[in-house]
Amino acid sequence: MNKLFYGDNLEILRNREYFPDESVDLIYLDPPFNSKRAYNVIFKDDEGADASAQIRAFDDTWTWSRETNDAFEEMVFDPNAPSALKDLMMAFRAFMGDTDLMAYLVMMAVRLVEMHRVLRPTGSIYLHCDPTASHYLKILMDQVFGVTNFRNDIIWKRSSPRGNTHLKFPTLNDNILFYSKSDKALWNAVYGEYREEYIRKYYCYKDEDGRLFQPTSLLGHAGVNPIYEWKGLPKPWRYPKHRLDELDQKGLIYYPSKGKVPRLKRYLEEQKGQPVQSIWDDIPPVNSQADERLGYPTQKPQALLERIISASSNPGDVVLDPFCGCGTAIAAAEKLGRKWIGIDITHLSVALMKKRLSDHYPDVKYEVIGEPRSLGAAKDLAERDKFQFEAWAVSLLGGQPIKSKGGGDGGVDGLLRFRDFDGKFYKVIIEVKGGGYNPTMVKSLKATMDTQGAPLGVFIALKPPTKGELSYAASLGTWQMPGSEHKYPVLQFMTIEDYFAGRRPDLPDTSGTLKKAKRITKTSQEKLGLGI
Repeated sequence: MNKLFYGDNLEILRNREYFPDESVDLIYLDPPFNSKRAYNVIFKDDEGADASAQIRAFDDTWTWSRETNDAFEEMVFDPNAPSALKDLMMAFRAFMGDTDLMAYLVMMAVRLVEMHRVLRPTGSIYLHCDPTASHYLKILMDQVFGVTNFRNDIIWKRSSPRGNTHLKFPTLNDNILFYSKSDKALWNAVYGEYREEYIRKYYCYKDEDGRLFQPTSLLGHAGVNPIYEWKGLPKPWRYPKHRLDELDQKGLIYYPSKGKVPRLKRYLEEQKGQPVQSIWDDIPPVNSQADERLGYPTQKPQALLERIISASSNPGDVVLDPFCGCGTAIAAAEKLGRKWIGIDITHLSVALMKKRLSDHYPDVKYEVIGEPRSLGAAKDLAERDKFQFEAWAVSLLGGQPIKSKGGGDGGVDGLLRFRDFDGKFYKVIIEVKGGGYNPTMVKSLKATMDTQGAPLGVFIALKPPTKGELSYAASLGTWQMPGSEHKYPVLQFMTIEDYFAGRRPDLPDTSGTLKKAKRITKTSQEKLGLGI
């Protein structure tokens, strides 16, 4: 069964009930790069501009803390950890000190050890990073997976440069460190389309029927291939004489000018394509106009993940992404007929993945582990992390979370959007309370609705509203959808208990709030041009 996990991937990976030894065929991870950036999820407003209030998805910096120090000591004193890895981490700390970069490497090291454990002997791992720390990560990967299991440092060329061009050359690439678990790793050669300049240079001959071909040698090597006479030419022919005669009868021999050696016609349309090499400049990033753009920071193009998954797994294999963000890897795995496991530490990401899967593959079956499934579990989440609780509660209605840890949201925790029959957009304001609330807070929500020009509002809470609060909401009356006879209560309450009981607010169709991903048809290996 496919699985989505909410939570810390280290704790989840260490759970052997979920992840037995050697249970995963392919791992792709795109961890935060430690580049000291805070990423906001960008949602567009009705006019296509960036919304003024954004939710912070994550900070991509790990800092040295007690937790980091505990992880370092646990690894150093772990009798099962590779001794070379312990030596490396102690050496790193000796010259780096307790810095953010050291914290990043420690938190990556303990996770990579678990990924090595769960990977099958035929498996591979692709670590996506940028030049900020790729050299440190490669040394780390050498110790965890073995120097001899290094396969490639893949350079993915993005078309959007980064950096101050007044001080240096702009950075155009990410790095993808590719390692196998052993020399038995599965490999499917992948082919790309020939470039126009390559076709012009090598397939510059045209047959009578218009097919392009390249004349290639029919000769072998003297001392290896027997020398005999064919077409009056004694040569070390690559093929036996009867085979040359067959090729000639089929019109597959090209005869250059008189006196020159005949050659074999290699037709362009019959070739698999150009073998993909370690510099990937044929897959553009997800830009602001891309159809697949979902608004999530660091979203990678699905074609990138399809190439990786096609090369290092077969249909039915298990693909793991322990930092899955908006779920590009699992969407690609589902498309290619693989089983998949995704892990992320934010409910926002899990909500986006669920939405993406339902849009891409309406019939896909999977299990979500770590989300509250009861009122008690929801209360526990609210006590542990109110921001994650708010994001989860907003996701229950398919809403767009907008509150960040920095506050300044004006009492708005989420938005829903809908259109009337003339195409005009409207908002539904969502406010979430994990703790206590009072009539003043409910009235404040109505004031926010008026300020935002939202005709409808939903108050989501753990505790049920009082009679006075219900009476106030009722006094606000209903709002009638223009062009329709349907009327909706202006302000509604939904408790978490209501949600688990299957009760929902009476609202217009708000399914377009989060950008809808296009439905995708699953692809066979043959359509991808794989050499298998």
